[in-house]
Amino acid sequence: MWTTPARLRAKDIIGMNRRNIRYIGRYNSRRLYPLVDDKLQTKLLAQEYGITTPALIGTVTTQFGIKHIREMLIGHPGFVIKPAKGSGGKGILVIERVEGDHYVKPSGTRLSLGDVERHVSNILSGLYSLGGSPDVALVEALINFDDSFAEYTYEGVPDIRVIVFKGYPVMAMMRLSTAASDGKANLHQGAVGVGIDIASGMAIRGVQFDRTRHDHPDTGHELASLHIPGWETLLLLAAGCYEMTGLGYLGTDMVLDRDHGPMLLELNARPGLAIQMANGVGLRSRLDLIERQPDGVSAEERIAFSQHHFARSSELRETA
Repeated sequence: MWTTPARLRAKDIIGMNRRNIRYIGRYNSRRLYPLVDDKLQTKLLAQEYGITTPALIGTVTTQFGIKHIREMLIGHPGFVIKPAKGSGGKGILVIERVEGDHYVKPSGTRLSLGDVERHVSNILSGLYSLGGSPDVALVEALINFDDSFAEYTYEGVPDIRVIVFKGYPVMAMMRLSTAASDGKANLHQGAVGVGIDIASGMAIRGVQFDRTRHDHPDTGHELASLHIPGWETLLLLAAGCYEMTGLGYLGTDMVLDRDHGPMLLELNARPGLAIQMANGVGLRSRLDLIERQPDGVSAEERIAFSQHHFARSSELRETA
């Protein structure tokens, strides 16, 4: 179903041109991009600032190094292999468990050592990297996601995206993996996007393939009761990424680990705009309001401001 630019403006929806020119171009210095475009640099920077990230098992930087991947994985019951310069969830291989000589994905698909080595080789060759440039493969410990989300996701770890502008949390959503998305929290591949109220961490709206959803398509569990525990801590982590990177407009991707609480997965200097669809509102008026705020405000004050001005009631509860 088509719409018009006037209707999008009326709903405060921003498009790629405005995002790129008004916000990314103005507030994100290009010299800072490597801090977030390279996941290894992001991880090292987060460690410097005391921000928890998934444990790094090792890296593979050369084709010759692939021969040692088996030794690197010994003793790890599960792990994730991802490209350091990948985007959109491409090239991420999740191994849930090891059975003998086989590596088992969350879907139950069994891979051989050769399959894993080929995947790493593809990463190094730049198959999944931005611009196709040679890359580095990161091997990370598997996240033990919070059990409270078990009924809201399918064969994958749900993550939380928060858009942060000038250090203010502006809009948030949780991405729930599905069978259609092959267990990945990627909206374009069929994951469910759930808009999250900045004030409370409660679900307010759900979408899949740009259509409204009130339940998870695979588990059948309703979305209205979804609530993110430790929401204040998670917002503080997201807001602190402004000081950590110096980027004025960014997307922070986080997960809730059962043992370690909120963890930073990665940062994005060019976050997508589908979060507006998940929330049912646009970013424009929120960004305009924040542009009028003074600099030098503490992270705690910025969070309180956002929670006061951007609070939303749940559409899911209204229709439940």
